[in-house]
Amino acid sequence: MKDLKQLAFEQKNSISLLIVMSVLRGAAMIGQAVFFVLVVDGVFIKDKDFGEITLFLFGLLLAIIVRSAAGYLIGRTGVDMAAAIKKQLRLKLINSFKEDPLLSSTESHSGQKVSLVLDAVDETDGFFSKYIPQLIQSYIIPIMLLAAIISQNWTTGLIILVTAPFIPVFMAIVGKRTKEKADEKMDQLNRFSGTFLDILQGLTTLRLFGQGEKQKDKIEESSKNFRDSTVDVLKSAFLSSLTLEYISMLSIGIIALEVGLRLVVFDNLSFFSAFLIMILVPDFFTMLKDFGSAFHTARGSVSAAQMMEEEFSKERKRVVWGETELAEGKVPHLSLENLHFAYNPQFELRDVSIDIEPYSKIAVIGKSGSGKTTLMHLIAGLLPIKEGDILIDGKPREEIEESSWFKQISYISQSPYLFAGTIKENIAIGADRETSQKEIDEAAEKAGISDLIASLPQGYETGVGEGGRGLSGGEKQRIALARAFLKKPTIILFDEPTTGLDLQTERILQQSIEELSRYATVITVAHRLHTIRNSDRIIFLENGKVAAAGTHEELAANFEPYRNRLPLPQGGASR
Repeated sequence: MKDLKQLAFEQKNSISLLIVMSVLRGAAMIGQAVFFVLVVDGVFIKDKDFGEITLFLFGLLLAIIVRSAAGYLIGRTGVDMAAAIKKQLRLKLINSFKEDPLLSSTESHSGQKVSLVLDAVDETDGFFSKYIPQLIQSYIIPIMLLAAIISQNWTTGLIILVTAPFIPVFMAIVGKRTKEKADEKMDQLNRFSGTFLDILQGLTTLRLFGQGEKQKDKIEESSKNFRDSTVDVLKSAFLSSLTLEYISMLSIGIIALEVGLRLVVFDNLSFFSAFLIMILVPDFFTMLKDFGSAFHTARGSVSAAQMMEEEFSKERKRVVWGETELAEGKVPHLSLENLHFAYNPQFELRDVSIDIEPYSKIAVIGKSGSGKTTLMHLIAGLLPIKEGDILIDGKPREEIEESSWFKQISYISQSPYLFAGTIKENIAIGADRETSQKEIDEAAEKAGISDLIASLPQGYETGVGEGGRGLSGGEKQRIALARAFLKKPTIILFDEPTTGLDLQTERILQQSIEELSRYATVITVAHRLHTIRNSDRIIFLENGKVAAAGTHEELAANFEPYRNRLPLPQGGASR
């Protein structure tokens, strides 16, 4: 709760406005009570006519208007402050995921991340829109009301000072239980969201394997658990409200008895003072009850805040960039010096040193899980280097400007991502500039997909579903190659894009890759023998280390693990 308060009090303008409006509202509450008592005292006790109390009626109306306006502005300020802070939290969460998207994607379900960004952030709304405004009012208004009550009868003030502390004490007791239930509720919501999204994403697979009914039962069970957690939180809230109401009514009853005795029996308290006290005392305890309700809401927000804090506290080393611009169109010399990276204790890429000449063709091979794709991610700048360095024309990559580096590089994986939109939009995303239809046509022609596009009724305006739905694997690969032709990179990374394709599609892609490699350095995660034979240098990875490096002939003659892999399998996965 301390961190949430810090976020709230950083909104200095909102807090200042809340303080001013709270003082104004407190003054209006006292003024409303005074003018109301003056009207009643004048009419029923002093037998004044309407003209004599007209000024009091106008004062009462003004006090009501000021009280209502101040209350509205307090509520409006709380809502605006909550909206601003929630936006800030969402941006912070998104930036946290963005800092290391590859590692972040392996840490939890997509549904849990969506739940964190949407549900957990929304769960904090009550803290900023209700609790903080009520907290500030509770610091100011009850003190003002108590001062007004003591000015009329100090013994009533003493009774309030004795009975009022029971409310915060009970709030603390109930608040602890409420927090436990709220923690359980957020955990249930988080798991329910993750499970539900995962099942939706894999619905086709589940139906094919006849697991639909089983997963339906799983969703139903998660839903019921979340329902039960929510009901438990509501039960705590109702119990809290009931007890606060009981304490308040008991305190007001004691004060009413004391005021009645002094007014009627002992006759040492005026009607004006007695009536004013009995109007102000309920307002005093209402403020404390409202604070109790807001406190309960805040305890629920703390659970969501803790979940976000866990995400923010995760140590993620960002990819470091500098300000040096690379020369456009110039193919750079790359040097990998003692690279080290670890996902977790089970996998580690270490002591990788490779020298890559401009325009060279490099093949990276090894068993599944040896670190091939991880190495590609490090070269691309998608993962942070734990130790070692990548030199670009002799300069550490951390000195190179980020956008300048990504202008020079294309990375084509086994499953390139296509966005929901048209084929034209998915090809044009490869360029960081406005592109003409002629340029897009040329890129599609070189990628071997222009004939397919021409055969479609809507041509380049044909819609593509999210993730490339509606296109085959080979068609998605060719669109990815068209992006690369449009971009004209100087470094191209291929994570064996021809794996699993038919021979005709593979032949088209190989021709496109050959065309691209005439103007760039090409680094390929390879599984096929003909791809490896054509490489200038082959890097053999084993258990996260470079076991050997050389040409096909050198490795075949001198490195037995390489010889044992000949002839190489016609496909495979990489890590």
